[in-house]
Amino acid sequence: MRARGRPFTLGGETVAPGERRVIDLPVTRLYTHAPVNLPVQVINGRRAGPRLFITAAVHGDELNGVEICRRLLRRRVLGELRGTLVVVPVVNVFGLIQHSRYLPDRRDLNRSFPGSPRGSLAARLAHLVVSEVVAQCTHGIDLHTGALHRSNLPQIRARLDDPETLALARAFGVPVLLDAALRDGSLREAAVEHGVKILLYEAGEALRFDPLAIAAGVQGVLRVMRALEMLPPLRRGRRLPEPLVARDSAWVRAPASGLIRHHVGLGARLHRGQPLALICDPSDMLEPEEVAVSAPHGGIVIGRSMLPLVNEGDALYHVARFDDPEEAAASVEAFASTIGVDPDGVELG
Repeated sequence: MRARGRPFTLGGETVAPGERRVIDLPVTRLYTHAPVNLPVQVINGRRAGPRLFITAAVHGDELNGVEICRRLLRRRVLGELRGTLVVVPVVNVFGLIQHSRYLPDRRDLNRSFPGSPRGSLAARLAHLVVSEVVAQCTHGIDLHTGALHRSNLPQIRARLDDPETLALARAFGVPVLLDAALRDGSLREAAVEHGVKILLYEAGEALRFDPLAIAAGVQGVLRVMRALEMLPPLRRGRRLPEPLVARDSAWVRAPASGLIRHHVGLGARLHRGQPLALICDPSDMLEPEEVAVSAPHGGIVIGRSMLPLVNEGDALYHVARFDDPEEAAASVEAFASTIGVDPDGVELG
């Protein structure tokens, strides 16, 4: 018989087993004297289990994760939770307000962990998140999107040399897994240093809701929670396409500046030398010279610039390479057909 859950303390407030609370962690005051808080929702199960945190909007303009959190927290199945779920829908509250990736001091919060209580604004916010949330959990999922004007195919980035992390990455149910090195100052690095098994979910683009990315994110989080036995197993469910681990990935960059016409989208399978786009000079309308962009190697497009304007050297296509590109392409195609109905058979919305 599973042991009874234990109280969970956050910001000096205690959440008893079977209780659900929203706790506002004080961050700072603006120069207008208005307080800024970090809202955290804690659901503490009646029975013991893992302690999982979900974070979103570490970059303030990455909104898909905010909506994933909202939909997740509405799920009735959380009433059967084992362990503790800690959800921070908006980590970078400053950036969210300003529609910005960064904090007011122009620092990237995801290069400021683990932070310091006496450092910059970014360092203080990072320290608060690590000390109050990350350090108290056993597992984590950090939700991201592509940067401004870039969109990402749903993918998981993690340390896949760790067997438990790899198993959770596979359970999430996206077509592509990237064995990603830890970035200095990232939330993921800080979590690993605290012994937390963490996944980073990337999908969609900044400042836009992507329905497929959001639906896949909700489903993926629920699958990970079931893999951790935080939620009861499904009685039935669709068979998911087997995710594939990319050997490596690289960006294809613009060989010239101008207007770009894309020929391939996210999830496209590429072969070496394949035409990807044409770039032309917008000032030369009579006989415009077009510069072709070609694939330097085969693979799958997992990220793409969304702007029709490019400068020479701009990143255009993020291409992941696989041992079996055919199998990878089939996995991407099968993945799209599984989205639209959640793991409980309920339409997402």
